[in-house]
Formats: sequence, C-alpha cells, structure tokens
Amino acid sequence: MTRIVAAILTKNEARHIGECIQSVQWTDEVILEDSFSDDGTVEQATALGAKVFQNDFVNFAVARETALKNAQQLGANWVLFIDADERVTPELAEEIQQVIRTNESVGWWIPRYNVMWGHTMQGGGWYPDHQLRLMRVEAAQYDPERQVHETVILKGRAGYLKEHLIHYNYDSLAQFKFKQNRYINLEARILKERGVRAQPWTYLSMPWREFQRRYFSLKGYRDGWVGLQVCGLMSWYMLITYLRLRKLYQAAKA
Repeated sequence: MTRIVAAILTKNEARHIGECIQSVQWTDEVILEDSFSDDGTVEQATALGAKVFQNDFVNFAVARETALKNAQQLGANWVLFIDADERVTPELAEEIQQVIRTNESVGWWIPRYNVMWGHTMQGGGWYPDHQLRLMRVEAAQYDPERQVHETVILKGRAGYLKEHLIHYNYDSLAQFKFKQNRYINLEARILKERGVRAQPWTYLSMPWREFQRRYFSLKGYRDGWVGLQVCGLMSWYMLITYLRLRKLYQAAKA
C-alpha cells in the first residue's frame, strides 16, 4: 500500500505553519521536525493533526535525515518535504498522488515559484528552481556535508513534475537581508571546512561573477527592479561571505 507523509522542518514558523499544513492535509500523515519552537508553531500544528518531533538543530541535512527516519517509523514509503513558507497547490497534490502510484521513479523534482515582496520571480536562478522534495523513503539519504543547500542521495532515477510549489520566501527587502545574513555565516564556515582560501582578487571577481551569472546568464533582468535588487544583493553577499571566511582563518591563527 502506498503511504505518503508530508515532512516540515520548523523553528518558530507560527505565521506560516497553518496554511502550509492545510495545503498537505491530503497526505496520509503530516509531521514536523521541530527545533523547539516557542511561538505557538507546535500548538497550531498539533491542533491541525500533525505529529511533532523535536530535536536540537544541527544542520538542514541532519534534520531532513531525521525526518526521513521518523516517517519510516510511521510506515511511510514516500516522503514529501515542504518548508513552512511553501504551499502545495491542488494541481500539484493531484499530480503527486498519481505519480507515486503509477511511476517507477524513486524521486521527483518539483518546480517552484518564488515570491519576493509580492513579486513572483521569473529569472535570476529563482525559476524554475526545481527542488528534489518527493522521494521513496528507502531510496533516499541526505549528505551531512551539505549543511545549507542540503543534497539528497537517491538510489534510483528521479523524474520531473509539471505542477508547482509556491514559495513565499521573502515578504520584504528587510527580511531578505536578515535571512541571507544567517546563511552567510554557514556558507563561510563550510568554505573553511573545505579548505577554500580567498586570493586578493577573489573579493572583486567572485561578486562580479555572481552578478553576471544571475542578472545576465540566468536572466534576472526579466524581473525588472526587483530582479536588479536581488542580483545586486546576492553579489554583495558573495563578497561578505569571503570577508567572513578571511576572519575565520584569522581567528584560527590567534
């Protein structure tokens, strides 16, 4: 029997969690892998029938791997990972239910619309933004080395769905800056663990390369003023990441 569980990683997501869970209540079970939220997230989720598992946050890969194991204990053979600020459309729900019963693929990439301060992005690497989120439990494993942009290792073939996730990732420019600042520290630490060192020219070449890639190669210009803002900020954050990497090496010498 095919049994699918929707798994959501949470830490203080009270603003989003209700609508997120409602968008996946067609699944057999909804579980939260929660990092001890204290803003009402757990209470809302429980009221909507979700099962909550709580553990200290290590990194995203560890959290997803733990969620896979919890789903397996609940008898699931499929897991759909969804973030609290994402929504599954009825069309996507229907497509998922069809493919897990009729197709031999062990995983599925899902295209995603990213909404930034009210604008649905069309370029800059933000669309189609495929996410490998639907997978057979026994065929999936997460790489603990990928702490930020976690990567699932599949034992088998992955296909591509047509319908979309909707990602309400940033309500405002201020929220974008706040979240990116958090990712910068993680990225800098990962670079150091890999032994990456910045050369003198890196502080100019890497930000410029990032802007060119997003704005021109990935057509960030299609998003007008919002696209220019986002591509410029991603370039700036690339610079800050390497500056923080330098500080990590300096601190290690002290």
